[in-house]
Amino acid sequence: MPTFAAIDIGSNSVRLKIAEVQQHRLKTLHEDREVVRLGESVFQAGVISPDAMANTIRALKRFQKAVQLHVVDKVRVVATSAMRDARNAAAFTAWVKSATGWPVEVISGLEEGRLIHLGVVTHEAGARGRCLLIDLGGGSCEVTLSDAGRIKEMVSLPLGAVRLQQEFLRVDPPAKEDVARLKQYIDRELRRAERKLGTPRVSLVVATSGTAAALAEASEAMATKLPVRKTLNKAGGPKRFVRIHPDLATTEEVRRLADRLVKMDNDQRAAVPGIGPRRSEIILGGALVYASLLERMGLKGFRYSPLGLRDGILAQMLADVDLRASVHKKIETERWAGVLEVCRRYGVDQKKAEPVRQHVVELFDALAHVHELPPEYSQWIQAAAMMQDVGKYMNHQGHHRHTQYIVANSEIFGFSPEQRAIVSAIARYLGKSRPDAMDRVMRAIPLEEHGHVLASVVLLRLALALNQDRASAVVRMRARVYPRRVAIELVPGRGGAELEAWSLKKEAAYFREVFRRDLAVEVA
Repeated sequence: MPTFAAIDIGSNSVRLKIAEVQQHRLKTLHEDREVVRLGESVFQAGVISPDAMANTIRALKRFQKAVQLHVVDKVRVVATSAMRDARNAAAFTAWVKSATGWPVEVISGLEEGRLIHLGVVTHEAGARGRCLLIDLGGGSCEVTLSDAGRIKEMVSLPLGAVRLQQEFLRVDPPAKEDVARLKQYIDRELRRAERKLGTPRVSLVVATSGTAAALAEASEAMATKLPVRKTLNKAGGPKRFVRIHPDLATTEEVRRLADRLVKMDNDQRAAVPGIGPRRSEIILGGALVYASLLERMGLKGFRYSPLGLRDGILAQMLADVDLRASVHKKIETERWAGVLEVCRRYGVDQKKAEPVRQHVVELFDALAHVHELPPEYSQWIQAAAMMQDVGKYMNHQGHHRHTQYIVANSEIFGFSPEQRAIVSAIARYLGKSRPDAMDRVMRAIPLEEHGHVLASVVLLRLALALNQDRASAVVRMRARVYPRRVAIELVPGRGGAELEAWSLKKEAAYFREVFRRDLAVEVA
């Protein structure tokens, strides 16, 4: 069974999780985490500092040893808010690639929220009903309304703990005017969330990440009157706290805790059970966000979950390779819903696009020994077939270029940035132009995928040729593969098949160029 590794390069810490596939499920083998404060300099100066880069590289090299020890088959490295904002993110990703050999994906806030949602609903049975998910990291806060395991609404807010600390709370203990400005900023951003989410009526609120864990434990400690300042025992040593690891925190407890924390200095915050010296430096902003969010949305509290982004990454990796895994069907449904939403948004007539998609499926299956594409490309070509005309929303002239831009830059749930780049490239080359490795569009795609994109473009062009006369009944086809040629026999619809046969013959030269076989077209 394959073994996967997911690495989350966050604004506050980097995390590793290694899992093995067993009976279509994931079994965790190893976890690691290190606080690197990657976003500290980004939110202050707009760039990642050399020290933060070096610390992160050291952590990643340690992770690499664990990856090698567990003989991991595939590693996926994802970066979030700090890398989205940093002007020198490209230089850092190049350093990571040079030091470890791993490419880094910088994902959007909404894709981050989707993966977190995927990780939670895959492993938390209680999260499969109607619930609200809150993930407050170092740079951003993702709030997701979920129902029956599907995302209904999502908003990504710039309310990360490290970001707020750097922008508003530069003195310790914090000045009253700084806290007042921070509260105003939080209220402004939460109003934006309210406009999208409204007042969610949910029975469960799930909070993930270290801030939620610290707040749950610290609020419980204060509610049970555990000591919050370090004291000396009779032997003269520091008093040890008993860690209680609660799962639940009520809104009242979180508000009470936030109001007390803003009056403390860093040493006093570090003495609160559950917070500790590293979390104490950034806990204030996160505490105020949670308190305000829970109150404004009329929520009773939250339940902490240790699941997070890395669990969603692993679930996505499982779904991509194991067609029998339960998460595979969920992601495929989510992907297709995202494709159809883009079609609706840009006025694509799905009744006209659907026959093209059906012919793509037929061609993909019938010519499998010719194109030799990985199975997942069937989905990518079908998505391109449905969205090929979205560019007409901007302009009919040159609409293939507009389609490529829209698809590559749209948030389509279930598609990674690399997958969107592949789908957009397939949809781009349906006119007179042909894929070229030096094109800007193709440079965004890994070199090893270029041949697959070329083959996919040919298949989609054939499917379009089979749907020239859209007013008539759909033309049916039969394909036969021979050592040196491919024969396609057309069964005419009500309007005949002459136009389709002519269009297919026009693709014969490009078909021969890509597949090294002749294309013969016959009308039954």
